[in-house]
Amino acid sequence: MAFAQALFEGIVQFLARQAFFTLIEEMVHHRLVDLDHLVDDALMRFGDGGKVRHATVLIEIGFEETIGYGMLGYVVPHSTYPKGYHCNPKLPLPYINLASQRNFIALHAMCVYGDSKLKEWFASEYPKYCKTKLDMGAGCIRFKKMDDIPYQLIGELAGKLTPQQWIEMCERVIKR
Repeated sequence: MAFAQALFEGIVQFLARQAFFTLIEEMVHHRLVDLDHLVDDALMRFGDGGKVRHATVLIEIGFEETIGYGMLGYVVPHSTYPKGYHCNPKLPLPYINLASQRNFIALHAMCVYGDSKLKEWFASEYPKYCKTKLDMGAGCIRFKKMDDIPYQLIGELAGKLTPQQWIEMCERVIKR
């Protein structure tokens, strides 16, 4: 009985969180709230003053800043790549997303997931910037403390590909 109740409460919390993120996305889309304000507030709780967000110059090279899946994201806009994300063409092609999780900040680097050489490069460079062990999945890089985030390395990673190079890489992988 206790397990069923805990499961139910977990599902309710999940649905409430999803509804909240959907509401935020709609509010940003319709310009009812300011994306900069929302993101800066979320990042301030970690005490970094927005350094993670501004570690890259992605917007200057053609990526667009959005909120998707409840995360800050940098995407190739539909104006550049009308086909969009292959899993859901209504969405722009994701490049890098930043998520504030309960116990860590997650950097979802799709470019690392799609390119083994880039993943190897990041893994080999990481120890030069951090004393902590790299906590990385296929394309998700997790940071438990703000002091452990290698801002310069993330900036280098983000700048490795232009939107056009990212599109070409995605199309090569999808066609396999």
